[in-house]
Amino acid sequence: MTDTEYMDRAEAALAAIEQGCDRINDATDADIDNQRVGGMITISFRNGSQLIVNLQKPLQEIWLAARSGGYHYRHNGQVWVDTKTGEEFFGNLSREATLQAGQPLAFAAA
Repeated sequence: MTDTEYMDRAEAALAAIEQGCDRINDATDADIDNQRVGGMITISFRNGSQLIVNLQKPLQEIWLAARSGGYHYRHNGQVWVDTKTGEEFFGNLSREATLQAGQPLAFAAA
């Protein structure tokens, strides 16, 4: 994948996360906050915990930092997958957000 293709796919993922946060806040009482600075999004929850999604351009990866640990994702041509488990990024993001928010939250690719 070229750097341009990586950035297009990675930026689309970050935009989907931002849209997901807006949708979740409109549809639930989760009251999550998201802040984007460059290639990083910090999602904050009422209990003070955070999820951090960060682009790693030199590796062409997206990293997710959560209470449960850190995860690295590469695009397989269709979706972002965990480099160790092969699990899909938005599924893992939903799982981690649900755990940290204490209520079901769902994120999806745009």
